[in-house]
Amino acid sequence: MRGQGSGFITDNSGIILTNAHVVSGADKVTVTLKDGRQFEGEVKGSDPVTDLAVVKIEPQGADLPIASLGNSGEVQVGDWAIAVGNPLGLNNTVTLGIISTLDRSSAQVGIPDKRVDFLQTDAAINPGNSGGPLLNDRGEVIGINTAIRANATGIGFAIPINKAKALKDTLAAGKEVPHPYVGIQMITLNPELAQQYNQNPNSPFFVPEEEGVLVVGVLPDTPAASSGIRRGDVILKVAGQRITSAEQLQSIVEKSGVGATLRFEIKRGDNTLSLNVRTAQLESIS
Repeated sequence: MRGQGSGFITDNSGIILTNAHVVSGADKVTVTLKDGRQFEGEVKGSDPVTDLAVVKIEPQGADLPIASLGNSGEVQVGDWAIAVGNPLGLNNTVTLGIISTLDRSSAQVGIPDKRVDFLQTDAAINPGNSGGPLLNDRGEVIGINTAIRANATGIGFAIPINKAKALKDTLAAGKEVPHPYVGIQMITLNPELAQQYNQNPNSPFFVPEEEGVLVVGVLPDTPAASSGIRRGDVILKVAGQRITSAEQLQSIVEKSGVGATLRFEIKRGDNTLSLNVRTAQLESIS
């Protein structure tokens, strides 16, 4: 099976950043530069959860075109965005747009198995662009093109380059990227939403009219299941912090690290419970 995608070289040692899905299942990687030179590549590390991968080539003294990495933390809505890649097999294609939105969560994009807050752009991104750089008006890489919405026109998404820079050395060393998780499906809850839910005669359970996070599912054989969290619970606090959104809870879990014990304060019916949940490593989905 053959596939293709894009990527970019980050240093003279031959480190290349691309998407995990571009190299998924590959037993051989051939890297072709714009000038036609070809190198045999080795996938050093891949993380499907963030859709990032590092490929290594051996330059053997050859000059390589190095992409200058920018700072995605400085990107603002309205900034120029330039997507470079090989969409639909058309080599060395450049498209121009702007940054439409910052911090678009993977859940909002429609890929809840990923853990990335994307840059959204209206620069044309098509199959084959995946793994290619998204540049600012100074030619610096601010993101890695990764996702398009099949049901939308003019919307593409890129992994912020700061996320890739934070994980690059771990992937290049062939190490596993830590992804702590607890194993719940959840939605943000407020009293108004709870009232609407309870007024629906088909609702499977009564929801406390609270502000927090509603557990709509508990995955089997997960830390949440082992600790006693149930469907219908409303999470009010985690590690002493008041919880007001699902995104906030996700952020707390991610920052806690694998193997951390977090105290969950939960409303279950009329009762308030405190449960200890020990985070575990999220198994990568390829």
